[in-house]
Amino acid sequence: MAEPSSSDVKAQIFQRLHPRVYLERFVAENVRPDGREFDDFRDLSVVLGSVSTADGSALVRLGETTIVCGVKAEIAEPDLDRPEEGFLVPNLDLPAMCSPKFKPGPPSEEAQVLSDRLNDIIVSSGILPISSLVIHPGKAVWVLYVDATCINYDGNAFDAALVAMVAALKNTTLPKATFNEDTGRTTCSRRTRTPLALARLPVAYSFGVFDSKFVLADPTAFEEPLLDTTISVVLDDRGALLSTAQVGVGMLEDGEDALDLPRRCWHGSRR
Repeated sequence: MAEPSSSDVKAQIFQRLHPRVYLERFVAENVRPDGREFDDFRDLSVVLGSVSTADGSALVRLGETTIVCGVKAEIAEPDLDRPEEGFLVPNLDLPAMCSPKFKPGPPSEEAQVLSDRLNDIIVSSGILPISSLVIHPGKAVWVLYVDATCINYDGNAFDAALVAMVAALKNTTLPKATFNEDTGRTTCSRRTRTPLALARLPVAYSFGVFDSKFVLADPTAFEEPLLDTTISVVLDDRGALLSTAQVGVGMLEDGEDALDLPRRCWHGSRR
């Protein structure tokens, strides 16, 4: 492996000591430190069935950000006031092993916020009709735990985690389950499994505003702390807008609200 040149070492030191100035010098030349243009997303790859012990799983890489997601199905009683609805429980873990920015211990505030946002998209947008998770009304339903874990963090975990969760759900199959009213027990077939019937496939597109005038698609871990605000737009596979979210307060110098910015870049962001 070749030793880094003295100029590379100096650049790395300057980046650590003066991160904002370092980024400013790149964007002034209409390029980003990793060579991307402002509206370019990093390469995305998805590997299905990566966790053999799960009912469905996916491994997603968005640039260097890597997230693995597994779906585990369990049988439970439904809520009394919702006898014909199952449960969908998404969660994102950002452990200390994925980045020095996260510490061991309870889930960080960032992990909790992202989990709440992912829950809103996965559950509220109707990706999977939870009525389809009913085995027997009022008696037995499926609970799907959709657990995503970041194993390498390089920014934009929200976009990567949503892709991982949707891909894992699409990869999920459930055994045929039958509820016996006489015994009050549910039995599952070992041979017959059925894939989930997903109603829509959402994808998130996140952007950051830097220095009140530059819009950067798919920000990296280096860029994120330097941004004025971050905007996420979620579309389904038909192009319908499902949600928008903004973290931070950001305006462009011309007064345009940051939530209007993603439409500028959609033409170059289709995955």
